Amino acid sequence: MLTDFLEVSAQRFPEKIALVSGEQRFTYRQIDVFSNQQANTLVAAGVERGDRVGVYLDNSVEAVTAIFGILKANAVFVVINPATKPEKLAYILQNCAAKAVITNPRKVLPDLNVPQLQIDAASSTSRPLQRCIDIDLAALIYTSGSTGKPKGVMLTHRNMLTAAASVTEYLQNTAEDIVLNVLPLSFDYGLYQLLMMFKVSGTLVLERSFAYPAAMLETMLRERVTGLPLVPTISAILLQLDLAKWKCPALRYISNTAAAWPVSHIVKLRQLFPGVRIFSMYGLTECKRVAYLPPEQIDNRPTSVGRAIPNTEVYLVDGAGKRLPDGAAGELVVRGAHVMKGYWGLSAETAEVLKQGALPDERVLYTGDLFRTDKEGFLYFVGRKDDIIKSRGEKVSPREIEDVLCSMPQVAEAAVIGVPDAILGEAIYAFVVPREDAVLTPREVLRYCSERLEEFLLPKKVEIRAALPKSMNGKIDKLALEAA
Repeated sequence: MLTDFLEVSAQRFPEKIALVSGEQRFTYRQIDVFSNQQANTLVAAGVERGDRVGVYLDNSVEAVTAIFGILKANAVFVVINPATKPEKLAYILQNCAAKAVITNPRKVLPDLNVPQLQIDAASSTSRPLQRCIDIDLAALIYTSGSTGKPKGVMLTHRNMLTAAASVTEYLQNTAEDIVLNVLPLSFDYGLYQLLMMFKVSGTLVLERSFAYPAAMLETMLRERVTGLPLVPTISAILLQLDLAKWKCPALRYISNTAAAWPVSHIVKLRQLFPGVRIFSMYGLTECKRVAYLPPEQIDNRPTSVGRAIPNTEVYLVDGAGKRLPDGAAGELVVRGAHVMKGYWGLSAETAEVLKQGALPDERVLYTGDLFRTDKEGFLYFVGRKDDIIKSRGEKVSPREIEDVLCSMPQVAEAAVIGVPDAILGEAIYAFVVPREDAVLTPREVLRYCSERLEEFLLPKKVEIRAALPKSMNGKIDKLALEAA
């Protein structure tokens, strides 16, 4: 069970620092005791096995305690980004029929008749009786809702135990690891930093956000951080700093997921941190992680996200669902014990992505993502099925153009979308954010692209922006660009 991550570590290393949050430090024993108190507070409030409980908090010890307290109460945790607006918050809590929500008492919630709870200091420090088994739900993680209302991804204890075991295996995490997390715990990439560190009895340095890059680097040095999970928007900002003076001697690995890493970012990180292992990865909320590129392959295959993670099978299919050989391109399908149970209350949407596998009564995950493989079976992201631009009769991957744009020395970030066009079908629009010290014009960008891209891949329009719209998970919000 997921609670074992905390409880076993508390038995093995009760006085070891489990969590660093700002100026505060907490041992495994303290986190375990706080979580027991939270669990008993929930039970006293009427929370029962299988009930959903919201966690509407900043990254903090209170959020960590809430997650494990909910699990110890045999309930299901629903971590909600603290920046979520009231309307969306109301939808999530109502959609999952939350029995309660754990939040800061100063936060004003919509009037939903959902009890707001905090730890009752008088609650027992004894652990409530464990009633769940591994096929029971552990969490609902709501997707960003970029294509409509947010969908609650149902994850069982077995799903999450499997994912954490696989990822910690290839990252080679141990009790000696100290991981810095600036990502929200509502984002599965951020959440799993917590779960994985507690699984291996490591230490998590939990920051509220990535607001102050220089301060983050100072924290890395002070805490002797060994692992740094990134997303491309964070690496884009970091690479604008003078990182030469930040040697970070304890740093063992850097990882990336959520969106494809521009090759230029990989090259610069390799130059700045030559002894650090770089993990380019791919995953999605519906199964946590799918593939990773072994660090020894990063120089030879910088555009690849690698092969399947341990204890996982992946393959590509054509439009008819027929399995394709290595070297072909098609939709990625995932098979493994970490694949979600489905979308909460959405049987039709679940059936669209969880389909019949090769074995009787088996369901596999159709990701909706298009990949190609090379002859050795390494995966290369092409784009979303609904992200491909059809221009001049050609299929265009935004990723291909974005990689070229991001390789331009003056460019910090870039995004490419397709815009309806009466002549072209879809016209290619590029949005570019210059580096802080750069002055850039659309003409210069187009000239750079024309030297590196075929004609049908050239943007029809380039727009220079001071910043790109982002989702709460730090991803570039292409729907917002399309609506602009």
